Amino acid sequence: MTLQNSINYNRIAEAIRYIKENFKQQPDLDEIASKVHLSPFHFQRLFTEWVGVSPKKFLQFISIEYAKQVLKNNASTLFDTAFETGLSGTGRLHDMFINIEGMTPGEYKNEGQNLEVNYNFYDTNFGTILVGSTSKGICHMAFTEDRDEGFVVLQKRFCRAQFNQTTDPIQENALHIFTKDWKQQDQIKLHLKATDFQIKVWSTLLKIPKGGLATYSDVANHIDNPGAVRAVGTAIGQNPVAFLIPCHRVIRASGDFGQYHWGTVRKTAIIGWEAANV
Repeated sequence: MTLQNSINYNRIAEAIRYIKENFKQQPDLDEIASKVHLSPFHFQRLFTEWVGVSPKKFLQFISIEYAKQVLKNNASTLFDTAFETGLSGTGRLHDMFINIEGMTPGEYKNEGQNLEVNYNFYDTNFGTILVGSTSKGICHMAFTEDRDEGFVVLQKRFCRAQFNQTTDPIQENALHIFTKDWKQQDQIKLHLKATDFQIKVWSTLLKIPKGGLATYSDVANHIDNPGAVRAVGTAIGQNPVAFLIPCHRVIRASGDFGQYHWGTVRKTAIIGWEAANV
């Protein structure tokens, strides 16, 4: 490590410590930059290069993790949670949860309470798949080798929901994607909890045609954020709806198919099957 890199590392480490210790005061960019003896412009650029997110976003991450603990561990109201986290009101708490967690603070606290989720297991060309649905649409679709483990994953997504093992028309319509001509497919609605960034990435995946492939860079460029290739990869890996949101169509720039949440062999098989059926 060069002397300058060592200096930069120490500055960023000090900034991170300062944010963690003072997040309840919600320090702004100027305040944090002054603590490490840099101009706000230089500090913003340096922090983003080293940490991967802006100082503001990092502060939000620290704040929301604390707010989540407060919501889970006691009966605090949303106003009390916002105040204890150092936010000016419930509006800021709401916006922070929507942008980072893809749900409202109330939804996070309730963990799916009063939500009914129908689910069932089905055999497909590519193995057993667990499909979950609500009255609004498909909320979960995942290949699984073990039905008990697959159901546990679904339960963790909607901790306090009521689960009914049953087949419904929403599931049946979604499953037609494995057999019917897609042009004749009835519209499939999704019920997802996601951040704005995840929605942008997943929406882009829906535009990759059957039999087509795209790279992570292609997706990042499409959402007008070419520097977010790593974040794009993370969002793709967090896709809760296999096949319908075709994360299997994203490969590495080298041409290698790369990893897949439900197995690289399955990804290869799906890509080959789609290419043969275009």
